[in-house]
Amino acid sequence: MKIGIIGAGNIGGNLTRRLTALGHEVSVANSRGPESLKDLAEETGARAVPATEAAKGAQVMVVTVPLKNVPDLPAGLLDGAAEGVAVIDTGNYYPKERDGRIDAIEDGGLTESRWTEQHLGHRVVKVFNGTFAQDLLERPRPAGDPERLAVPVASDDEAAKAVVRALVDELGFDTVDAGGIDDSWRQQPATPVYGLRGGVAAVTRALAEASPERPAAHRA
Repeated sequence: MKIGIIGAGNIGGNLTRRLTALGHEVSVANSRGPESLKDLAEETGARAVPATEAAKGAQVMVVTVPLKNVPDLPAGLLDGAAEGVAVIDTGNYYPKERDGRIDAIEDGGLTESRWTEQHLGHRVVKVFNGTFAQDLLERPRPAGDPERLAVPVASDDEAAKAVVRALVDELGFDTVDAGGIDDSWRQQPATPVYGLRGGVAAVTRALAEASPERPAAHRA
């Protein structure tokens, strides 16, 4: 598949490494421009492109940037993407450590990914937001392996969710359907599933145990 990635931090960089190794055609962009991605491109064979070109022809688009930077993404970011593009959101809201106060989340009751959707103007699939970046390289396992990790996947777009779940399976991880984006609070920071290294049963249980109350440590 043609896959665009915007954000080349720990998650974005390791997804670039894994997806190119699996034979996908990856274009990667960040806020500093293609020249800053020269080493990653040479290492992986991915194309380093301006952010405005990251989605060109993409069947899957990965948005993995700090939440506070989402409003600064180029207008029309998804212009030129393939019809029905599945947009992956790996983002998290860290008001104290990084992002500052976002009123629509704090006061408006929006989930983090719903807020991101509104800025992108496109439905998203929330996945890998609670995954350790190094696990993408070190913890893939074949289907049926008792040590295979599972990750929750939330979206209102069932077709896009199916595409993403198949891609996560290809990456070597199981998935648990975590419902729609209004349910995605169950996998936000400080929930039982966030950062959990467990299989399908453990992830399913952790999602069920989540509380909608955002802990004080994760409020502005």
